[in-house]
Amino acid sequence: MTTSFETVTSADGTLIAFERTGEGTPVVLAGGAFNDRTTVAGLAATLAPDFTVIAYDRRGRGDSGAGAVYSVEREVEDLAAVIDRVGGSAAVFGHSSGAVLGLEAAARGVAMTGLAAYEPPYVVDDSRPRPAADLFDRVRALIADGDRDGAAELFLVEGTGTPAEVVKGMRDDPFWAWFTGLAHTLPYDLALCGPGNVLPADRLAKISVPTLVMGGGESDVWMRAGARAVADAIPGARHATVEGQDHGVLHQPDALRGLLTDFLG
Repeated sequence: MTTSFETVTSADGTLIAFERTGEGTPVVLAGGAFNDRTTVAGLAATLAPDFTVIAYDRRGRGDSGAGAVYSVEREVEDLAAVIDRVGGSAAVFGHSSGAVLGLEAAARGVAMTGLAAYEPPYVVDDSRPRPAADLFDRVRALIADGDRDGAAELFLVEGTGTPAEVVKGMRDDPFWAWFTGLAHTLPYDLALCGPGNVLPADRLAKISVPTLVMGGGESDVWMRAGARAVADAIPGARHATVEGQDHGVLHQPDALRGLLTDFLG
């Protein structure tokens, strides 16, 4: 199946890169923290027999530009530009902070035929501490000082609730270079989720496109609770549990195929 590399210019002049695969109704894939278009490539291949799948590099990642100044509005404009380029309306799948991006875009009226969100990382219960309100500032300061290792570790421990001892083990793995390579984009993910990862129920209530919110059956309690709370906040949204999966579901894209094909089709 042919994959084409393309670019589109966002509203502020930033070049956004994407790959187009398959034929049919367009579906845009938005990855989360430490992700670029390559990390959603497996899901793109899984969905391509039924859809035209667009895997794109969010701002500052892969072959996309970063722009002069980051804001959530600029990221929403990036997604809108990609959708406009591939037909003017498309379904969107977002994972983690990419799911938050999809939700923010839908709430702002970006043209979508449907939205599928996997574990947007809002903290809605007391099963984990809420990220500190100054986490964005502290991560950004570490990046400004050139401490990408420290920024990635701080984001994982305080932002995602990953145990510190697990992160210390991750730092000894050669794959850690992938995390540090994308560390400069972590403030983008934190800005999307907002201080403390508080559920923006009022904004979510404005979403009018058909929405599916998913959580993994093996995911942390707080992630599963957040997914259900998002579905409850969006009028008419559907909630589904992907049994046997956790937040790393992109490594097992076939687990999503049935749900997404039925919903987006």
